[in-house]
Amino acid sequence: MSAEAQAAVVRMPGNTPGQWFSKAVLRNGPLGGLAALVVVMAALSGDFLNGQNLLNVGVQASVTAILAFGVTFVIVSAGIDLSVGSVAALSATVVAWAAASGGLPVWLAVLLGLAVGAGAGLISGALVAYGRLPAFIATLAMLSVGRGLALVISGGSPVAVPSSVGRLGDTLGGWLPVPVLVMAAMGLIAALVLARTYTGRAMFAIGGNEEAARLSGIDVRRRKLVIYALSGLFAAVAGIVLAARLTSAQPQAAVGYELDAIAAVVIGGASLSGGSGKASGTLIGALILAVLRNGLNLLSVSAFWQQVATGLVIAVAVLLDTLRRRSAR
Repeated sequence: MSAEAQAAVVRMPGNTPGQWFSKAVLRNGPLGGLAALVVVMAALSGDFLNGQNLLNVGVQASVTAILAFGVTFVIVSAGIDLSVGSVAALSATVVAWAAASGGLPVWLAVLLGLAVGAGAGLISGALVAYGRLPAFIATLAMLSVGRGLALVISGGSPVAVPSSVGRLGDTLGGWLPVPVLVMAAMGLIAALVLARTYTGRAMFAIGGNEEAARLSGIDVRRRKLVIYALSGLFAAVAGIVLAARLTSAQPQAAVGYELDAIAAVVIGGASLSGGSGKASGTLIGALILAVLRNGLNLLSVSAFWQQVATGLVIAVAVLLDTLRRRSAR
């Protein structure tokens, strides 16, 4: 290659060290952000890298991550689901009530709770796909309905969960938290759905361009039903895990968790405009939130300032998403 040709290659856009570095940061921002946050927290608090504390971070991230895996499906398809926190509380309440007051076997009560979660998501999906309601409005309505039904079923009081369900909040071998194992299993399922199934491919197609997806033969309305039902199902699992940790199903549990779930998805690199997102990124986003809160607790930072810090992290994540999309264009 001549010297002139080599110079031309060097001058090509995207080949300078600065441009390469900026693109690498945008592509791997969530993982790099998590690593940087861990280093900062470890430097500020000597207790942060303690093995038990790291396991606590995993437990704290588990419920948010499971919720966020379900929300990932919705956001990839350019939707939004504000109801997952309420659906989680409703599903857990149904499980506890069915086993305690309804006299159902525990396994059947759990299946009923999962069915309630999937059914709530199915109703939201029907309102979006067939009722033509904006996803924001449809899921906001389900947020209110789900929370109200949880209060009605429980009478506004916590309902004890069966001991067999409560084991989901225990540890294996005295050190490995079961919620972390459930989180890993649900993350693997989410990754397989996104990467290996027709529904997963349809999510990306719908999020990229819904009209093009319809013209290519995808039954968009039916796929949306499946997408929101999956979100509700994952919310039900998260609710049961949370109830197991609390040893009771509380109708007011998981308030605001839907925002944490959406934040985890966005921090993990998914685009709110749809068409992109990964289960691994969502897990990293949930871990970033958990590490941030855990570290600030260790540093005795006020809960009020923790809210401020969380908001700033979300703002930076959305800004990076905007820069990433501009870079791609």
